[in-house]
Amino acid sequence: MADQNVRNAGFTPSGITGGSLASSLMSQEARASGGGVRSGGPTSTLQEMGAKGTTHSSGYTSSGISGGSRASDTMSKEATAHGGGVPRGGTTSTVQSISMGGKGGRR
Repeated sequence: MADQNVRNAGFTPSGITGGSLASSLMSQEARASGGGVRSGGPTSTLQEMGAKGTTHSSGYTSSGISGGSRASDTMSKEATAHGGGVPRGGTTSTVQSISMGGKGGRR
């Protein structure tokens, strides 16, 4: 289900769907970073997963983040960089939210 949620949000094997949650997230992220979407950020991570169908195998599941997974590693690095917490709108919270059918951690 997580992979389908990511695709439903507009992250597909053929790219980001215009007018979708994905395109809105990409636009917000690009504006916030001065015009580009960074590698490892929410948009690039979700697009990679949407193209490959790897959300669940990466550790973003409907039960939460799997220990020892790519998602767990991302969450740990993000928490360390932000003094112990995972920021709303960051990669971990946004990918987990969308993989569960949510709208991501809006800034």
